[in-house]
Amino acid sequence: MLELKSLEKKFDSFTAVNKINLFINKGELFGFLGPNGAGKTTTIKMITGLLLPTSGNILLNNLDVWKNPIESKMIIGYIPDQPFIYDKLTGRDFLCFCGGLYNLSDDFVKKKIDELIEKLRIDEWIDKRTEEYSQGMRQRIVIASALLHEPKLLVVDEPMVGLDPQSAFIVKKLFTEEIMNGTTIFMSTHSLHVVEQICTHVGIINNGNIIFNNTIEALHKLKMERSHNLEELFIQLTNKE
Repeated sequence: MLELKSLEKKFDSFTAVNKINLFINKGELFGFLGPNGAGKTTTIKMITGLLLPTSGNILLNNLDVWKNPIESKMIIGYIPDQPFIYDKLTGRDFLCFCGGLYNLSDDFVKKKIDELIEKLRIDEWIDKRTEEYSQGMRQRIVIASALLHEPKLLVVDEPMVGLDPQSAFIVKKLFTEEIMNGTTIFMSTHSLHVVEQICTHVGIINNGNIIFNNTIEALHKLKMERSHNLEELFIQLTNKE
C-alpha cells in the first residue's frame, strides 16, 4: 500500500531523514515512534506532499506521490498535529467545504457527514462556529474532514493532542474500525500506550534512521526480553543511537 524507498531529506548539511525504507500493507495501523527531532514529522510531510524529498521515492499503490501529486492526494487523508479550521465556519460548513475540495457530490457529503457525526459524537456542536471549539473539538472535526473522502491511506501526526479520555477512546475505536475496513493508517505519536492498544506494526526512527520495524507482537517480545515496559525499551533503543 505504502512504500518508502531510500527516502532522504537534507536541510543544508543536516540529514533529517537518512535514506529510510518502509513497506506498509493495506489494512495495517503503523505506529511511527521516535524522540523529538528524530525525523517523524519530516517523513510525514514528504508522504503527504508538503515537503520535497532530497532523494528517494514514495509509492502509494505503486503511484509515485511526487510525480502524481493530485492523484495521490485524492486517496490520502491527513491529520496534522495542530488542527487548522476556519473560525467563522461551523463544523458542518467546514466539512462541506472539504468535500468540495475532493469534488464529492452533495448527497455523498451529507451522508458521510451524518455518519461521521455519529461515529465521532460531534452532534451537539457540529453547527456551532468553530471559533467556539476547544482543542479537542477542533481535533475531532479535522479527523472527520480527513475521513470524508474515504481515503485509502490515513496519515496522522499526534492524533491524541488535546483529547480528553472519552474523546481519545472514540478516536482509537474509529481508527480500529477503519483498518478493519481496509484503510491503511500511518500514525506518528509519542503515546506509547496508544501504540500498544491499537497498532498492528511499529517503526522507530532515531536521528533520521529506522532502528526498529516489525509487528506489535515482535515489539512486545523484545519488551519482555529486555525491559519491564515499552517506555523503558523505547529509551534503551533510542539512547543507543
